[in-house]
Amino acid sequence: MNALMENEFIDAELTYIVDDGKPSIRYVDWPEEKHNERLASYEPRQTRIFNGRLLANPAKLDTFGFELLKRKSAVSNFYNEAEVKELYYSETAEIIRQKSGATSVHVFDHTVRTPDSSTHKEGWVRSPVRYVHNDYTERSAAQRVNDFFPDKASDLLKKRFAIIQTWRSIGDRVESEPLALCDGKTIPETGFIRNERRYRDRTAETYHISFNPAHKWYYFPHMTNEELLIFKVFDTSQEVDVRFTAHTAFSDPNTSPDAPARQSIEMRALAFF
Repeated sequence: MNALMENEFIDAELTYIVDDGKPSIRYVDWPEEKHNERLASYEPRQTRIFNGRLLANPAKLDTFGFELLKRKSAVSNFYNEAEVKELYYSETAEIIRQKSGATSVHVFDHTVRTPDSSTHKEGWVRSPVRYVHNDYTERSAAQRVNDFFPDKASDLLKKRFAIIQTWRSIGDRVESEPLALCDGKTIPETGFIRNERRYRDRTAETYHISFNPAHKWYYFPHMTNEELLIFKVFDTSQEVDVRFTAHTAFSDPNTSPDAPARQSIEMRALAFF
């Protein structure tokens, strides 16, 4: 094990939204409404991020909101959208079903992330997200059920469901801009700020998270392409330990100047119980 893998923690900057009690609103393809935008302010916070590999009791999906798994994939090229949809969607659904106990899983979306802008020609290849966020809110999670199951949504929304994501390196390993995840038990929902992206035909909504000294952060240094993280970004149940998992990319101060750019893929799925 190299020195980086043995470090108990690192101190790095994480970017948080400034909570002024109001939502952030951006009009994406609606120029005549631009004057109504209300864009939030953000602040860097020096944060201690613990090495999740060194936990005496490993982080689990149910207790932390996230879990590191050893899982190879049959996909040979994650930039081939057809191959990802043919192979990786079913692989992901089975992993989520096994780890969550869901009776059915519907993988509905994926995003490849890398800071290399030359790969951003496709809408599903984007840059890493460098602010603390959670991908779904109470409203937008329910909207996903309506989007994909319009004929059954009224019945499905009466039962427990969750949105669960996976995250994997698609390079040899992650050496720059790793993913940090916050122990879901340490996130009071009072710090969740709605971030609205208003389009002409719909409104997308996520939570951006304001700073709280109670937050406890973890990362998994040098993740390889034979590992993946599974984490929960929404759960209708009020009885579970974790309903949301705040996360963000961050600049690791130990990253070598010549480290390769991060390449990763994240998957999003509805899990029904």
